[in-house]
Amino acid sequence: MLRGPFLDRTWMGQNPEYETSDIVMLGLPFDGTVSYRSGSRFAPEQIRLASWGLEEYSPRFDKDLADVNFHDAGDLEFPLGNTYKTLEVIEQNVEDIYKDGKRVFGIGGEHLVTLPEIKAVAKYHKDLAIIHFDAHTDLREEYMGEEMSHSAVIRHASKIVGPENIKQIGIRSGMKEEFDFMKKHNTLIHKYEELDVLKGKKIFLTVDLDVLDPSVMPGTGTPESGGMQFNELMGWFEYLKNFDIVGADVVELAPDYDTSGVSTAVATKVIRELLMVM
Repeated sequence: MLRGPFLDRTWMGQNPEYETSDIVMLGLPFDGTVSYRSGSRFAPEQIRLASWGLEEYSPRFDKDLADVNFHDAGDLEFPLGNTYKTLEVIEQNVEDIYKDGKRVFGIGGEHLVTLPEIKAVAKYHKDLAIIHFDAHTDLREEYMGEEMSHSAVIRHASKIVGPENIKQIGIRSGMKEEFDFMKKHNTLIHKYEELDVLKGKKIFLTVDLDVLDPSVMPGTGTPESGGMQFNELMGWFEYLKNFDIVGADVVELAPDYDTSGVSTAVATKVIRELLMVM
């Protein structure tokens, strides 16, 4: 019999028991509809490895990962090339998490993985609202004839929760029609207090890492100049710590476009800090 000890490839600081955890981290390695640079399917694995370079303690939130009580369930396995089956697998697994009285923390993968998460969470929380950090609107009805696209994820989600229950932060790229949609429904915000209309609602928080400036996060599928610095994003997180966050995800790291590993390290810290907020 081998004696070990063996290296742990799960997220550092996790609760190894699913049953006693409050939050379930779920790897979602899918990038089948990416329209520019693919590779985000490799993110969950790389993020887990990079997590061991972080401390378990967050000075900003004066909190330790042990206080969060999350379990890393690993990566879901998807049928290669089958978008609809992939979305179905995600929805079923997230639904199981909520059936067990827990919350999901998804790690993508591309942004389309958020849609089945929201579909599942909405079955358990009827007063669901979405807070969306991104460089891009993601409000298209379709992209090049394909309805299921990462470019359309928030538009589809709006049909589930209602556009009045969506707030978008950091957006700086999109079609004119998408910006018209944001103006019509007042989804785009710039100040913390504009989130206050969602207090009392259940919040699903989705972070597309390209909300950060490419100088901070070059390793993403669609880098967009003019973005946030890391501490700006953390300011929003601090404001959100008193909101009722019932689910979250962090998506769109494409680690191989930043061979320095810095983008992966940044993504990992974003995840750690967001766990502290939950």
